[in-house]
This record gives sequence, structure tokens and C-alpha cells, in this order.
Amino acid sequence: MKIAVIVLGTLALVALVVAGVGWSLPVRHRASRQATYPATLDAVYAIITKVEDFPAWRSGLERVEIVESSAGVLTYREKSGDGTILYIVEEAVPPRRLVTRIADRTLPFGGTWTYELTPTAGGTSLRITEDGEVYNPIFRFMSRFVFTHHATIDTYLTDMGKRLGAVPVITE
Repeated sequence: MKIAVIVLGTLALVALVVAGVGWSLPVRHRASRQATYPATLDAVYAIITKVEDFPAWRSGLERVEIVESSAGVLTYREKSGDGTILYIVEEAVPPRRLVTRIADRTLPFGGTWTYELTPTAGGTSLRITEDGEVYNPIFRFMSRFVFTHHATIDTYLTDMGKRLGAVPVITE
């Protein structure tokens, strides 16, 4: 019985510390990375805007459902093992820039992803900038210290490399 009380007390203390540190962290963060691929601007832009093809090349993504595509505004839902997220395309400037926003206000996080494409001597450089918000202090702690703010961007850039048959060098 005494051991159980000690274990539960320790777990409660850890949870309080995690929540306290999470509360002290800012809700908003910015994370940015880039990689260069041996492909044209148009080819890379086509890949990042053809959402219905995402499950074929993005790891962990099970399904994409187009919710609405009218008046130049695309809204789509991604389903993965981590849950379902609704996105809206806020800005599209072919073949140079794309901005998507999480459109589901019920999630414990939100924000935008900005994709910027630049021609290079060897192809195209893709920079992704996440302007994120994490509302729950426990998730804020986890996203900062356990998963890191760059993890999803790094996975996306690596998956893009596999899609294009290249090994990207990911930089700040």
C-alpha cells in the first residue's frame, strides 16, 4: 500500500511539473525547415497541392477527403493514426507559395503551414514554416520537449524526398 501511495504521489508530482512548465511556455511557436529536390517548381508545387494523392506518399496518412472546393477555396480533411484534421487553403500562388490553416477550432492545437518554393541550380528548394499554436499546456510541453516543433516538417520533407526519389538535406 505504501509503495502504491509513493508511486501515485510521484506520478501526480510529475504531472504537475509538466503542466507547470507547459503553462510557462508560449502558446504560439514558429518552426521552419527547408530541403532542395531535383525537380522543377511546377512539379513540386503540383505534389504539394494535389491533396487527394497525399496518402500515397506521406507516411502515416491514411485518407484525405475533399470537403469543399469552390470559388478557389479548398477545404480538406486528413485522417491518420493521430486523428482527423480539417484544413483550408488560405493562399495559393502557383508555383511559388501555398498557405494552409487548421480549420478545426476543437483541436488542442492550430496554426498555419506556409510552403515557399524557390528555384535553385539543382531543382527546387521547399521551405515549410509552421506558425503553430498549442492551447493545452500538457500538449505544449510535449510538442516542445518530446516531439519537437520540427518533427512533422522533417517527416514531410523526408517523405517528399522519397516521392521524388531523392534524399533531401534538411536545413534551418
